[in-house]
Amino acid sequence: MAEQHHHQQQRPTDVINSYLPDKGPSTSQVLAAVTLFPLGGVLLCLAGLILTGTVIGLAVATPLFVIFSPILVPAVLTIALAVTGFLTSGAFGITALSSISWLLNYVRRMRGSLPEQLDHARRRVQETVGQKTRDAGQKTQDVMRP
Repeated sequence: MAEQHHHQQQRPTDVINSYLPDKGPSTSQVLAAVTLFPLGGVLLCLAGLILTGTVIGLAVATPLFVIFSPILVPAVLTIALAVTGFLTSGAFGITALSSISWLLNYVRRMRGSLPEQLDHARRRVQETVGQKTRDAGQKTQDVMRP
């Protein structure tokens, strides 16, 4: 209870001061602020000038775009289609080259292990044929015995 009563009797400046840091900004922080505020102001002014110039340039150029639109629109479409065609062609070319490269690497890897695979397959066929021959011979003997 005493703690709650103590908090209620604090002055408003004490509450505000409790949120502020105990010591002031360091020298490097002050130098950073002194350097960056003017730089930020100059950059903000430049951004405003560029925006103003862009709006004025657009206002001047809009009538020219309207007058020359029968020429500009087909030209822009033609250029856009040509660029799209070149980019698509390049993408397909890169895809084809990477596919061929992968296929060649795959064949090279398989070629190294191909003789081993053929030997293994030949042994399995010989074993299977030998087993079938023995089974057939056994059946023949069983049938021949009275």
